[in-house]
Amino acid sequence: MAISNLQIANIFTDMAALLEIKGESVFKVRAYQRAANTIENLEDSLEGLVRAKSDLKQISGIGKAINDKIYEYIETAHISAYERLLEELPEGVLTLMTVPYIGPKTAYLVATQLGVKSLEELEAAILDNRLLTIDGIGDRTCQIIHRSLLEMRVKDQRTPIGEALPIAHSIIDQLETVCDDIVSLHIAGSLRRWEETIGDIDIIAVCRDPKNLLKVFTELECVSEILVLGDKKSSVIIDSGIQVDLRIADTAALGAMVQYFTGSQQHNIRLRDYAKAKGLSVNEYGITEVSTGIQETFADETALYNRLGLRYIPPELRLGLDEVEWAQDPIGCELITEADLLGDLHVHTDWSDGNDSTEVMIETASDLGYEYIAITDHSAGLGVASGLSVDRLRDRLLDIRKLQDKFSIKIFIGSEVDIRADGTLDYPDDLLDELDIVVASVHSAMGQHSDVMTQRLISAMNHQAVTIVGHLTTRIIGQRPPVQCDMERILEEAKRTGTALEINSSPERLDLKDIHARLARQMGVPLVVNTDSHDRLGFLQRKYGIAVARRAGCLTNHVVNTMSLDRFTSYISCPKPDRDAIFVSYAMSRNN
Repeated sequence: MAISNLQIANIFTDMAALLEIKGESVFKVRAYQRAANTIENLEDSLEGLVRAKSDLKQISGIGKAINDKIYEYIETAHISAYERLLEELPEGVLTLMTVPYIGPKTAYLVATQLGVKSLEELEAAILDNRLLTIDGIGDRTCQIIHRSLLEMRVKDQRTPIGEALPIAHSIIDQLETVCDDIVSLHIAGSLRRWEETIGDIDIIAVCRDPKNLLKVFTELECVSEILVLGDKKSSVIIDSGIQVDLRIADTAALGAMVQYFTGSQQHNIRLRDYAKAKGLSVNEYGITEVSTGIQETFADETALYNRLGLRYIPPELRLGLDEVEWAQDPIGCELITEADLLGDLHVHTDWSDGNDSTEVMIETASDLGYEYIAITDHSAGLGVASGLSVDRLRDRLLDIRKLQDKFSIKIFIGSEVDIRADGTLDYPDDLLDELDIVVASVHSAMGQHSDVMTQRLISAMNHQAVTIVGHLTTRIIGQRPPVQCDMERILEEAKRTGTALEINSSPERLDLKDIHARLARQMGVPLVVNTDSHDRLGFLQRKYGIAVARRAGCLTNHVVNTMSLDRFTSYISCPKPDRDAIFVSYAMSRNN
């Protein structure tokens, strides 16, 4: 069975915790924490690198000791140092440390003195008051730990961002409607970082009457359970099962609090390390000069980052990767935004499985300020989507050509064409040659072996008519896993063949995902942010695709459909092998 990067990252996370319990140096603990974060976000398979005898020390954050342990694990399925740590410490310590407010020392005491090995046993120890016998745990702490256990049961279920974001905005709208004392409300946490799934919703408020706001919040109609009602924070469970936390901030310190609770944890660790090297300490209240103890507060995040000598770091980049180095460049380029998109190249109408007419879809794109749109109804192979037969598609070509006279926006004629199980396409070559845009996608035989699926996708990319590969891994978040394929090989072939890869903005897809889009960007593969719209409201989902592109570090020059109409027309009109040169030229012109 293949060994995933996440498996290895989890082991090093555990080792960091176990070393902390043993009282090892903070530098050693941090080394394992950083290694875990690096590995979890690494695009390349560590197993593949080890099989190829690669020197892992070339990867930032991996030193000799970590390198040797990775090799040991992949070659033997064991890490002797990890197993020794587990033997030296009582069973259950790692499990106990998953509970908020239980740190390494407390976990060790609970496990050794009470014999607690599981969360169920911990709850029993709380209910019969045995936890109060542990040094440093009083009634208040015991109540907090119990509440944390209850909250964890809710947080085990993560919510797709497409469901969580509208809920967050709805709650904000309700609060602003019923509470006149609000100065401002801010989304924080994983939702503000645009992660594809959300554990809970974090909102930070500035308000003239905090006590009233927190009370109003807990009395919203959507609230099914109140977890906490305090002076500075309230937590609730809403009808959908999501936990929502509302915190109160002071205006003068708002920037620090929003930054801190936006996270991510690894980003905040990196920021604290960076600040420490400058003699500064960062927390949710501001920045303190260590030598004097003087604390500065910040009303906005930009001022806080600037105080550290950094540019503002967008929330999407706060991943604990290279964003601090990125922010040290005073004139760095800005990430792509929705306003940079000049066209959508994957759109469906009621000719196949869409809900709105061609005219409505074109009008909507024009109203958004787009210069061009591609109508790409399904090919016949996808029977459930009312795909177009060869004859229906030929009728479609005539229909769209007539429509062009009615609109100033350029209408490209296209199709989303099935990639069959053997890698061939769903239409004959002579018909494909009549299309301006071909989005080739997998919709069937998704369980193929990785080698077969990889070759299937590569075969499609080598077809001269294929402009874009759509939703490459076919995943549906929380419902359908991605297909198995060699992503690095596919990206190499996309670059070589001049085939663009889609970031599908549909919030249940977000495919390519951010780590694959980042690797594509680094390799110079052209990306396209499409909505895969099936009705006029689908165009509004472009914000999700843009968020993926931003998390991947994309600028406008990494995304094909930020090109002007003239440049884009030149791009798709030339033979595929020549498109890479045009894309590179475009990238260089935007950099300058």
